[in-house]
Amino acid sequence: METQELDTSMEDEVRSRLGELLETFPPSSTEPVKFWGAQFDLGLAYVHFPVGLGGLGASPSYQELIQSELRRAGAPNNFFRNPIGVGMAAPTVLTHGSRELAERLLRPCFTTEEVWCQLFSEPGAGSDVASLATRAERDGDVWVINGQKVWTTLAHISRWGMLLARTNPDLPKHKGLTYFIVDMHAPGVEVRPLRQITGDAEFNEVFFNDVKVPDAHRLGEVGNGWSVAITTLMNERLSIGGNIAPRNSGSIGEALKIIKNSQNVTAEHKAEFMKLWCAAEAGRLLNIRAGQTRRAGNPGPEGSVAKLLYAELNKKIYSFAMDLLGQDGLLYSSYEMHRPDFAEVQRESVRSSYDLPKAFLRSRANSIEGGTSEIMRNILGERVLGLPGEPRVDKDRSWAETPRN
Repeated sequence: METQELDTSMEDEVRSRLGELLETFPPSSTEPVKFWGAQFDLGLAYVHFPVGLGGLGASPSYQELIQSELRRAGAPNNFFRNPIGVGMAAPTVLTHGSRELAERLLRPCFTTEEVWCQLFSEPGAGSDVASLATRAERDGDVWVINGQKVWTTLAHISRWGMLLARTNPDLPKHKGLTYFIVDMHAPGVEVRPLRQITGDAEFNEVFFNDVKVPDAHRLGEVGNGWSVAITTLMNERLSIGGNIAPRNSGSIGEALKIIKNSQNVTAEHKAEFMKLWCAAEAGRLLNIRAGQTRRAGNPGPEGSVAKLLYAELNKKIYSFAMDLLGQDGLLYSSYEMHRPDFAEVQRESVRSSYDLPKAFLRSRANSIEGGTSEIMRNILGERVLGLPGEPRVDKDRSWAETPRN
């Protein structure tokens, strides 16, 4: 057969390497970082990546086989430890970076030895990211960065950040941007916590004061940062909404436990739960199909479907579960500020125990982070359905001449 999806020799190779990984590095007795390093070296990290960079140059359809076998074996999951690095930075670096940069960054990203964050949003540039004001000015072989970013998940533990900055204010907003990889430990980088409704501070604001970034850490051409950013954003939406979880896991699994154990379940509760369960299962199957049919490379706008579905459904499920708890849902463990070493949004499918009131409060962010639900609907309407776009009066106007908030 011509397609790799039906290439039995490649499937045999993948299964052979999986056997070698699990036999040589048993998940129950191997340190997670060591296990993930071995997985990367065997080409089982991103099976569609090139050989030597965590992959085998195979079809991405084999990745679900790998993940399924690793889950069955009880292997550790690196996704929630470094969700932005594993889900977003890795494909962006591979697509737009040099081979040397990929060789330096991809392995410690996958092993979570180097955590990543995303430096796009600003106080005056949220949904309209392209209007950002952070400046990057060239000084020989380095770029000098000044500005502020906000809502930066895990910036407080990150080694690297994906930074979108303005390099030419005299061009329209989308055309004067350049994309950089910034060292979060560099002089001039300041990270401050942003406390959320849960009491945690997953998010941060980040300030850049004459931060120097080598030109070798630029991804893509100068002024072509928006195209690079699209790679990151499409992978972000896929990683948030497209994480394939086992049936009856995550928020719907928690709701199922509550409805089984509750003494006050009515026929209306059961009917509402079945509607939610069917929607959750349909979304899970949709993600499986999308994962099987997506070709190697970067996801398209269709990833916004899963992200939108996940965000809105997750809020409904947690609201339903809180209603079942009744007055017990009013109890909250602690509002003491904590700076976690993981992103809650990525732990839903792997969580083994729940603080349900906290999960309910945290779910409010699902329809904001990674692109608001309103933006997701615009993307789907324009880029998938071909509907007329929103009016854009600043499309051909230079950023410097465009009024901003």
